[in-house]
Amino acid sequence: MSKLGVLGVFGTPPSRLRRLGDVKLLIFFDMSTKILLFSRPQIAHTQGDIERIFSLIEHYGFDFAINQEFASVVEQLTARKIQCEKIYAFETGEQPSKSVMLCFGGDGTLLEGIHRLSNKAIPVAGINLGHLGFLTSATRDNIETLFSNIADDKLAIQPRTIISVEGVKGAEATDRRLLALNEVSIQRLEASMLKVEAKVDSQTVAQYNGDGLIVATPTGSTAYSLSAGGPIVAPECECFLLTPLAPHNFGMRPVVIPDTAEIVLSVHSRHGEAMLSIDNRTYRLKDGEKITLRKCEEKILLVQPHNISFYQTLHSKMMWDVDIRN
Repeated sequence: MSKLGVLGVFGTPPSRLRRLGDVKLLIFFDMSTKILLFSRPQIAHTQGDIERIFSLIEHYGFDFAINQEFASVVEQLTARKIQCEKIYAFETGEQPSKSVMLCFGGDGTLLEGIHRLSNKAIPVAGINLGHLGFLTSATRDNIETLFSNIADDKLAIQPRTIISVEGVKGAEATDRRLLALNEVSIQRLEASMLKVEAKVDSQTVAQYNGDGLIVATPTGSTAYSLSAGGPIVAPECECFLLTPLAPHNFGMRPVVIPDTAEIVLSVHSRHGEAMLSIDNRTYRLKDGEKITLRKCEEKILLVQPHNISFYQTLHSKMMWDVDIRN
């Protein structure tokens, strides 16, 4: 294996980056590879799966780091002892530029892994051990292929837009940025209706009376927004979705806006509080509070299986090719 390092998609010289449609190939040069392992205790790991992962790491001579919860699972299921310096907790911290994060689980696990990734220029691959898995497109059966692609100095990468959230008072004590790959949602906490006023570039779009409002990225269009009746949007589209949750006004419909817009959401709750969800993390908003949403300058670099398009994934996951008449 050649000793090669990685160029990120952003700021990459054109001579180093080849395009395959909307999927980009990362070219590696002059550095060693490090695998950032991430998973959660509730994932149904087996001893065989874990031994397979570490055998591949050892086979290719990769360095690795592993989150604390996953390290405990590894030690419980195998005879391996993880060295303390290999373990990270709530953030990965600074890692070599030629690193790849591998998340083992479902889409929720991948979202949590991304939140812990300090350097968003590091590619993220999801190995689906969960259920539907729009984001975790690799499987147990092709994990060897994934490691081979890393070792052979090429990965199929698709940049994904993320939302930056500002003005959340419950998060002011931390230095961590609030970022969402899928969606930001405001939801009622009590039985009575919640009012969410949405402004786009200082212009009022609507006052949503109902269960709440979802602001989704194209990536998140196949998640919570889809369940609420929002459209499916291809990941390369440069837009956000405003999808109402059980609106009181039947005329309320999802709205697609450009992702260059600034979105301000104001909360009006009869019982004083509402719930704010940023992907899989929750906060409380008080009556009258406002939050501001913008497109983040950074993007998440999502590893895609070679020769599998977004539309092929839709056919598979949504079972659109199944004739229900049979």
